[in-house]
Amino acid sequence: MDSTLGRLHLITDTRPGRDPIGCVRAALTAHASAGERVRATAGPLVVQVRVEDDATDRDAYDLAVRVRELCAAAGATCLVNDRLHVAVAAGAAGGHVGALDLPVTAARRVLGPDAILGATARVAASGLAAAVDGASYLGVGPCYLTSTKTGLPTPLGPGGLALVAAAVPIPVIAIAGVTRERVAELVAAGAHGVAVVGAVSGAADPGRAVSELLQELAAAAPNAAPAPNVAAAPNVGVRQKDGAPQDTGVPQRVGVVRNDGRGGVA
Repeated sequence: MDSTLGRLHLITDTRPGRDPIGCVRAALTAHASAGERVRATAGPLVVQVRVEDDATDRDAYDLAVRVRELCAAAGATCLVNDRLHVAVAAGAAGGHVGALDLPVTAARRVLGPDAILGATARVAASGLAAAVDGASYLGVGPCYLTSTKTGLPTPLGPGGLALVAAAVPIPVIAIAGVTRERVAELVAAGAHGVAVVGAVSGAADPGRAVSELLQELAAAAPNAAPAPNVAAAPNVGVRQKDGAPQDTGVPQRVGVVRNDGRGGVA
């Protein structure tokens, strides 16, 4: 597995009528067929295994193992969303936790110091707290309206994403409602990359959809810094007993003190 964080994250779509393995195969083929410059700019493909809430752990595990094997053969990165025990059992490179999943500090203990750990954030303060607590990158959104998930808060748009990206020292991945036409404005707002579901799973040609997304990412970030190395967690066990951040080497930004006593940027 490449230890850099790729710019394109494909999230598996396991809703009825979808073909998650077929989409993963098509995406990996499209990435391998992309030009050298596109691959160098976009970095390795990241596949996040996400299943429906009512899926069994066994179903999640079986899918994760299949995806991990495909990713390993192609030099891609396999992560598992929400179910970190499945990520560990399947041998994934890491996982991603949402706001209602394990806290980032606990997730880091489960995955270990070398795993890739993504965390969901919507505002600068929670994003910075996640970075201090050991997240490798942030998934920020919803950026736009989406039909993939229900019950989501009001979309942030590029402006909301920009506030988070400017406040944190780790990569930001834009999620929800992402299409090829929106890649440029998200990257301009500070996104390291984008996460997609329906833009690929709902496409008539998933491979072509991935190729177009990769091309847009390469065009939007031709002079961007190389993808960061996320093989080692930036921070592990970084909160003191009083809840204040320890000195972790992460640049701190001047901001307000939140009501829970943690420093953050408003």
